[in-house]
Amino acid sequence: MKVCNLLLWTGLGLFSLAPLASLTADVDQGKDVFAKRCSGCHSLDVDKEGPRLRGVFGRKAGSVAGFPYSDAVRNSGILWDENHLNRWLENPEQMVKDTNMEFRVSDPAERASLIAFLKSAASKSDAK
Repeated sequence: MKVCNLLLWTGLGLFSLAPLASLTADVDQGKDVFAKRCSGCHSLDVDKEGPRLRGVFGRKAGSVAGFPYSDAVRNSGILWDENHLNRWLENPEQMVKDTNMEFRVSDPAERASLIAFLKSAASKSDAK
């Protein structure tokens, strides 16, 4: 199957619409990225400045009980999957205006690995 990397020019810039599957995702690298770049605000199992992230796949944005999300995130209608997480990590403000998350992961390979790690940590027994 041939994978096409389509580039889209918008007023906001040039964006790649290549599937995440075309990137090499490394769960162990994703775990390291999470520890170094995400764990200051997020944990897998405990809410911190950001919501807990275990089980994020298939979860509706803004739905962790008791976490004080912005109205924009709570009302976004986003269901977290690889595509939405990739777009979110690349530029949260572009996806949801008035979000409280200001952090970005600009490197596509790091995003892919981070997403692979989060997917591997779907439940406590699945976590690496």
